[in-house]
Amino acid sequence: MRVDALVSEGERVEQGQPVLRSRRHPQMVLVAPVGGDVAALDIGPGRRLSSIVFFHDGKAGRHVHEAARSADDGGTIRAALLAGGLWTMFRSRPFGRIAAPQEMPAAIFVMAADSRPGAPSPAIAINGREEAFARGLAALLQLTNGPVYLCHDKAYAATGATPRDDRLRPALVGPAHPHGLAGFQMALRHPALPNAPVWDVHAEDVAGIGAFLVEGLVPQTRLVSVAGPALREARLVRCQPGADLRGLCYDILKPGPHRLLVGCGQEARWLGPWHRQVTALAGRSEAPRRNWFSKALKGASRPMPIIPTAALDHAFGGILPAAPLARAIAANDAETAVQLGALSLLEEDLALADFVTAASPRLSRMLRAMIDQIAREEAA
Repeated sequence: MRVDALVSEGERVEQGQPVLRSRRHPQMVLVAPVGGDVAALDIGPGRRLSSIVFFHDGKAGRHVHEAARSADDGGTIRAALLAGGLWTMFRSRPFGRIAAPQEMPAAIFVMAADSRPGAPSPAIAINGREEAFARGLAALLQLTNGPVYLCHDKAYAATGATPRDDRLRPALVGPAHPHGLAGFQMALRHPALPNAPVWDVHAEDVAGIGAFLVEGLVPQTRLVSVAGPALREARLVRCQPGADLRGLCYDILKPGPHRLLVGCGQEARWLGPWHRQVTALAGRSEAPRRNWFSKALKGASRPMPIIPTAALDHAFGGILPAAPLARAIAANDAETAVQLGALSLLEEDLALADFVTAASPRLSRMLRAMIDQIAREEAA
């Protein structure tokens, strides 16, 4: 993201105060996840954001967005979410980017289910916040003329506060992975297209939107699971977006080298904007020693084949044609892949397929290259 800084290093900020503004969309801002001092601000070439670090101080207070309290229609709600930094919660498909401020989605998927092993239950995340969640759903109905799908598992219980609207469509999700992923629910119910984008948003973020429109305060924390074989114990924690993964695992890591992964298996140091899962694995990833002979062998080798199996069908949830779609992605046949539903998927949706196929290069990586190519062609 190309940004302009609204604060400088050493400046004191409140939690929820705007600190960065998008250069492409000036109405979109990023806010401070915690109150305190700006410890470091690194903006690279082309005004691309590299990192911003805060020293937390509980006495810094919270920033109040007064305009959010009076937002009562689609236009004012959209403006309030953009000004409050909550717009980044919406992920638009195809392409998996933050939704553009002027974008009108064909549908919105609220994910109150998550089938990934070890992921925190959204039902637990919104427990006790039913009224805020209902207000958030009502706000989403103002942002689209299409349906809002509430994808939930059996742990979710609807309340009387849930909006009564024909466009709000509950969708029961099965317990088997990957049925609880947004990409497969979209492919099943409302596929994404370049001229008809579809958004997905987590149920906890919807509850945060509902509270924000009443209090004017940006949510402080999210529910995150911390698990893995390198830990002495697994736990659920509430922490700020952008939290240091080492701090989340402090005092519960087993002795020895380890790796910290977020989301669908990416090695990282910080909790990303859409991440709700941290996994600690034993061992350390070391770069292989390189020499001319190994480089020649790797350059001459062929990609590992993708063999259609029942496990591959399971990895696509029985929703999409596994073998034809995997073949189209591997062959970079964008036209066939689009016809088979690839535009509803992102890398996280193919993490299970990567595991069962052990393909090299990974299917998820080839999918990202394909949808990036399609995005460039659409923008041309």
